Amino acid sequence: MCTLEKRGSIFFLTLTGAGDYDDDDEHRLGLPVISSLLSSLADVASQSTRGSVLITTARGKFFSNGFDLAWAQSAGPSSALHRLHQMVIAFKPVVAALLSLPMPTIAALPGHAAAAGLLLALSHDYVTMRGDRGVLYMSEVDLGLPLPDYFVAAFRAKIGSNSARRNILLRGMKVRGEEAVRMGIVESAHESAEAAVEAAVQMAEKLGERKWKGDVYAEIRMSLYPELCAVLGLAKVVPTAKL
Repeated sequence: MCTLEKRGSIFFLTLTGAGDYDDDDEHRLGLPVISSLLSSLADVASQSTRGSVLITTARGKFFSNGFDLAWAQSAGPSSALHRLHQMVIAFKPVVAALLSLPMPTIAALPGHAAAAGLLLALSHDYVTMRGDRGVLYMSEVDLGLPLPDYFVAAFRAKIGSNSARRNILLRGMKVRGEEAVRMGIVESAHESAEAAVEAAVQMAEKLGERKWKGDVYAEIRMSLYPELCAVLGLAKVVPTAKL
C-alpha cells in the first residue's frame, strides 16, 4: 500500500508494503496497491497550489518490482493472463494521473525498479536513484510477455535514445545508477537511498520556489508527449492564460 504526507509545499507519496515494515517488500503493483496510488494522486491533485511538488518513493530496498505476478499465477494457467490484464488496465490511470498532475513530480528510487515499477518511476518528471544498489530493469522480454501499448508509448516518450530503449526493452539490460545517468534515464545517482531522497527534496524545494501555475505546467508537460497522452486518453485542456 502507500501513504501520503505533506511537508510544506512538498507531497511525499511512499510505497509502504502490504503490512508491517519489511525491508524486503518488493512493492508489487497488485490491484489494492494500484487503487491506493490512484486515491493518493487524486488527493494530491485536489490539494495542489502554486509551489506544490510531488515526491514518490518507497520503503526498503525496492521501489517497485512491477505487477503482482504471484497473484496472477495463483489463479492457475487458465486465469493468470486475465488477472495480469486486470492489472495492466488498472495501472493505466495511474500513469495518466501522473502525466496530468498540476505540479512537478520526482521519483526517488531506494533500489530496484522493474517492469511496471520502472514505468511508475518514468511517469514522473525527474528520477533520482541510489547508485550503490538497485537496478532499472524491464523483465518482459525475459518473461515472454508483450508490452502494453501505453508502456511502449511511455518508453518512446521518456527515453530519447534509440539504443537505450533497445538495450532496456530488447536485451533486458539491468541498468545501474551511473549508467542510468549516462543514458539520460535518471537525473542523478547517489550513495544511499537517503541521499537519493534528499536530492529529490532539494530539487523539489527549488522547483517549488518558482510557484508555477499548476494547470499550465500540466498542459505543457502533456504537450511534450502527444503520442503517450493519446494512448492514455488524456484530452487536451487549454488553461486560462494570465499575464
